[in-house]
Amino acid sequence: MSLSRPALIVHNCVTSVFNHRFATFLHRSLANFPKMSENVEKLIQHLAPPLTSDKHKGQAGRIGVFGGSLEYTGAPYFAAITSLKVGADLSYVFCAKEAATVIKSYSPELIVHPLLDVPGAAAKIEPWLDRLHVVLVGPGLGREEETFKVMDQVLSLCRSRRKPLVIDADGLYYVSLNPDVLRDYPSPVILTPNVMEFARLIGSNGEGNKKEQSQKFLALAENITILCKDHVDEIFNKTSHVSVAGGGSGRRCGGQGDLLSGAVTAFLAWALEEPTRLSGCPPHDRPVIASYAACKLARLCNQRAFAKFGRSMTSTDMIKEIHEAFEEIFEGK
Repeated sequence: MSLSRPALIVHNCVTSVFNHRFATFLHRSLANFPKMSENVEKLIQHLAPPLTSDKHKGQAGRIGVFGGSLEYTGAPYFAAITSLKVGADLSYVFCAKEAATVIKSYSPELIVHPLLDVPGAAAKIEPWLDRLHVVLVGPGLGREEETFKVMDQVLSLCRSRRKPLVIDADGLYYVSLNPDVLRDYPSPVILTPNVMEFARLIGSNGEGNKKEQSQKFLALAENITILCKDHVDEIFNKTSHVSVAGGGSGRRCGGQGDLLSGAVTAFLAWALEEPTRLSGCPPHDRPVIASYAACKLARLCNQRAFAKFGRSMTSTDMIKEIHEAFEEIFEGK
C-alpha cells in the first residue's frame, strides 16, 4: 500500500525516532558488558580447587545427572563425563532401566542407577541425594508423564535438602509446564536454554532484551540464573548480565549443549563449595561465574575440535579437547 506524501513524512519521522531510541536502548543494555566481563574473566581463574595431597575422593565435586531414557542415552553420558573431565570427582547418572546398560557401556567412570522408572523411584533415589553437591536435570530425560511425576518428587526432596540445580534440555520443557516447581527454591538454580527453549520457558514476546523479558521468571526465586545459548551467549540473574563470545565454530552437532550443562554443573559445585576462592564475589553471582567459565570452555573445545575435524567434528571430539582447553583458559598453560 502506497502512502501519501504527508503520511510518508510522518512514517519516516516515527521510524527515525524509533530507530534512535532502540539504538540508545541497545547501547545502554550492553554498555556494562565489557566491564563486567573483565571482572568475570579474573574471577574464573580462581574457580578450580588446587590439586593437593590432603584432599579425598569426592571433595572436588559429586554430581548427579537425572536423564537417560530408551531413546536418549548419549545426552546424559556427555553431561556426566564432561563434569568428570572438567574436574569433578564423581558423577552419578539416574536414568531409566532401558538406558542404564547402554550408558555403562560408554564409560566405566560413571556410576549409573537405573531408578527413574522403577516402582517407588523417589524413595530409592532419596538416599543418594545427600551425597550430591549439584543436581543436573534434563539431558535425555524424555517427556513421559510418569517420568515428570518422579521428577516432581525428586525436586521436592532436593528442595528440602537445598540442593543447587542445573536444568537443561527436557528439564527445561518440564519446568516450562510447571514453573512453580522453582517458586521460592532455596538454593541456586541455573537454566541453560537455547533461543527456542528460552522463548518457550519464559513466554517471550520478543520485547526488550532477554533479561527484561525474563523478569517474571526470575522473580520465581531469589537465585535463578539463565544461560541463554546463542551465537553470543547471555548469562543473567536479577542484578547481573554478562555475555560470552568468541571461539566456537559453525558446526552444530548434537551433544554440545549436554557438554555445556555438565561443565556448568562442575563449575557450580566449585563456586558454591569453596566460596573463599571467589572472595569479593556476591553469593548470588557465583552461578554467573560458573556459567561464564563453562561457556568459555565449551566454545574453546568446539574451536579446537573443529580446527582438527571440520564438518566431521562431533561432541566426542570436543570432550577430548577439555584438558588442554581448561589449561589454556584457567591455568595459563
